[in-house]
Amino acid sequence: MAKKKVVVGLSGGVDSSVAALLLKQQGYEVIGVTMQIWQEENREFQEENGGCCGLSAVDDARRVAQMLDIPYYVMNFRKEFQENVIDYFTREYLEGRTPNPCIACNRYVKWESLLKRSLDIGADYIATGHYARVEQLPNGRYAIRNSVTARKDQTYALYNLTQEQLSRTLMPVGDYTKDEIRCMAEEAGLPVAHKKDSQEICFVPDNDYAGFIEEHTGKHIEKGNYVQKDGTVIGQHEGIIHYTIGQRKGLNLAMGRPVFVTEIRPESNEVVIGENEDLFVHSLLCDRVNFMAIEKLEDGMNLMAKIRYNHAGAPCTLEDAGNGKVKVTFTEPQRAITPGQAVVFYQGEYVAGGGIILGRA
Repeated sequence: MAKKKVVVGLSGGVDSSVAALLLKQQGYEVIGVTMQIWQEENREFQEENGGCCGLSAVDDARRVAQMLDIPYYVMNFRKEFQENVIDYFTREYLEGRTPNPCIACNRYVKWESLLKRSLDIGADYIATGHYARVEQLPNGRYAIRNSVTARKDQTYALYNLTQEQLSRTLMPVGDYTKDEIRCMAEEAGLPVAHKKDSQEICFVPDNDYAGFIEEHTGKHIEKGNYVQKDGTVIGQHEGIIHYTIGQRKGLNLAMGRPVFVTEIRPESNEVVIGENEDLFVHSLLCDRVNFMAIEKLEDGMNLMAKIRYNHAGAPCTLEDAGNGKVKVTFTEPQRAITPGQAVVFYQGEYVAGGGIILGRA
């Protein structure tokens, strides 16, 4: 029987490199691919700013592929990344929301686009270096399961994958801790064994989101009013793209006590300022819901939900709110529920599904 063929997305980091190593050891026919997504052509600019997919990442990935003796290609996904990640990111901020571009990149670029091209060249699977596991459940559905190490769990950003995508996905790294992965890379002599993890959003390496949005869109973002919830004007803000729900730093307001962003109103260009207790909410509405471990919603379902990547998760109840929306009610109020972020539902160790937060219910 012919070996199954798998395309591994090589980012030039240690996790994807060890994913390729493990799959080769397991007997797969492995092909390494780096996704070229960065928009700038200037080499110096890419070297400095290319994040996980700049030119230095390509060099590292190519060296890993040579050491593992696997074919290696660079595929151009600039158009897909521009449309599905960068344009989405800027549009959301301009509309007063706080997006998660990694979720969009995973769903539409790393999976939808890479999977299609991989199948076109005869591959059976794609694989990544994510700390998560893919399993088929007794109900026949595929689901993402937590990695063995909660400290390095990446399931939150993967909730939006489809059943077809999951059925064609391998995630060998999810069975190990980060220390074990680095140890394997060292033992195999991989040149990226001690390479640092990338932390920031790859296309905004200096973390200046507002500067990136203005430069990318060519729009001058207007200043506006800080207001209290009753509409009282208390100062002037620098433009809504500079703010997110729960923010305390950088407000430049002399109120004599800590105050926080509690709401962003793009239609009136206002940023609402309030107290810490104003940030606690019992329920939210979400839409664009993708179900994973469960086929459909049953009213009154009790699950755990995370409202941001580093949220610990909290018990909640789900109910259908009509028009494709779901109402999520938490047992205890949750702080800083943020429109544009994902709410991801868990059933034990498995991702049940998730959606995009619209706001308070």
